[in-house]
Amino acid sequence: MRAAPGRLCPTSYRYADAALSGAPALAAGTLWIAGGLYGNRYALQALLEAYAAEPGSKALVFNGDFHWFDAEPREFELIDEAVLGFHALRGNVETEIAVPGEGAGCGCAYPEWVGDATVEHSNRILKRLRAAALASGRDLRALAGLPMHLVAEVGGERVGIVHGDAESLAGWNFSHEALATAAGAAAAERQFARAGVRVFASSHTCLPVLKEFLGGRVLVNNGAAGMPNFRGERYGVATRISTRPARDALYGTRCAGVYVEAMRIVYDVPAWERRFLELWPAGSDAHRSYFERIVGGPAFERAA
Repeated sequence: MRAAPGRLCPTSYRYADAALSGAPALAAGTLWIAGGLYGNRYALQALLEAYAAEPGSKALVFNGDFHWFDAEPREFELIDEAVLGFHALRGNVETEIAVPGEGAGCGCAYPEWVGDATVEHSNRILKRLRAAALASGRDLRALAGLPMHLVAEVGGERVGIVHGDAESLAGWNFSHEALATAAGAAAAERQFARAGVRVFASSHTCLPVLKEFLGGRVLVNNGAAGMPNFRGERYGVATRISTRPARDALYGTRCAGVYVEAMRIVYDVPAWERRFLELWPAGSDAHRSYFERIVGGPAFERAA
């Protein structure tokens, strides 16, 4: 039976095993990676301020889904212009805005543990967002032309940056749920050898992960830069990979010659809540799916 829109993973989202085995596209002493900005302009401002304060050789990569709640032409333009001034990958959101696939819906490729109501809300959010993007006057060919993955070098270590997982733009194999199983962890471990990377950095699945593997390898998922990631803690999270430890990391680990850390993105919560409600009032699709998380975080605890 054909997967429903929002659960379908288009074949164009998939890439070959060797896709991440090429030469690095960039090198830096410190690499910031922010997935799931979701159109939160206040989180964008906070992220850029934190990145600007980072000394030395550095780079910032937005690894997809930087658009989502910004379903108003001027709001979309603001986010798009700022993000495309840095390195960026396209997530399923940007892909389905610019080059919508037949029957893909939001392109989230939601697994079975995600309820049908969430899938339906996301499909309608994407439809409204696409209309705002078309009305914004932005050249959507720039989004369509963004890569699906990127390899960076930090401190001599290869970092594979993806939106979903090592096989697909919208893959869920790097999710908290998949990696909590023995089979899922084993499958992820095999991807390190195929890609020849020390670190995988992903987003897409919207909950943070920091998991260590044999051989001093690490998989990190920042969850969301533009939404709360833990119950009762109202800030976004970005990934920082550097030859130097951060003074104020939320959590992290050392991986060979680099530090892999989660960084708080402390944005103006009241201002964002007001703006979100202007864009997505009570009863709207985004309000139904996300407002509870925006005000109180997900049902996900941060380890002490």
